[in-house]
Amino acid sequence: MTPVEVIPGDGPVILGLPHTGTFLPEEIRARLTPRGQELADTDWHVHELYAGLLPGATTVRATFHRYVIDANRGPEDESLYPGQNTTGLVPSTDFDGVPIWGEAPDAAEVADRLARFHAPYHAALAAEIARVKARHGVAILYDCHSIRSHIPFLFEGTLPDFNIGTAGGTSCAPQIEAAARTVCAGAEGFSHVLNGRFRGGWTTRHYGRPETGVHAIQMELAQSTHLATEAAPWTLSTEKAARLRPHLAGILARLAALAPELAR
Repeated sequence: MTPVEVIPGDGPVILGLPHTGTFLPEEIRARLTPRGQELADTDWHVHELYAGLLPGATTVRATFHRYVIDANRGPEDESLYPGQNTTGLVPSTDFDGVPIWGEAPDAAEVADRLARFHAPYHAALAAEIARVKARHGVAILYDCHSIRSHIPFLFEGTLPDFNIGTAGGTSCAPQIEAAARTVCAGAEGFSHVLNGRFRGGWTTRHYGRPETGVHAIQMELAQSTHLATEAAPWTLSTEKAARLRPHLAGILARLAALAPELAR
């Protein structure tokens, strides 16, 4: 199993998909608790939601599960949200704070997973960013995520439907942030927030350098926007997806249209 799947496109937008993979090497799966083996924290069906929405978009998708190693955490495992509950480079718990390992990996194994899974994903992502920027003078990385709308361990209350993260406005040009927010604000029946509980993960913060022509933005979707229920078997609702996809397409189209302006 290759750790990363890349579909190169000829446009300026790159879709990052770090958490839709479900592959677990058998020796790793065997050490997870039964609860861990449920893989509840997957970004279920997100790659399907975005499929075909923007002709010419590049996609970079991790095939391995985030319990192997989290491709949206830094290799040094620094906290993305100091002082708040979160999960790390190799999560020790699920999003409800419940332990997922019968036998947790030691430092040597984490280093091995970094080399086998995390590094190839980011090497591929960095290569595509460089390729797209060379072609267009700019690269726009749109990092695709989802999460359950109710997770008391991580946040209070109900998560908005669209959670836009730009690291407090530092990871992309203001036009990109504004374009995403405009579409979300106009999406009837949907709620949104900018730089709320999810302000952009390590990928957004690491690659987003607008002064160099590389812009990054994260979209964390509440799974209530597209799943039949936010529980196993995590079925995609075709009706909900049909309502959601035009808004996602609108965001991507606006970002792509900004590329010539941003490249000047």
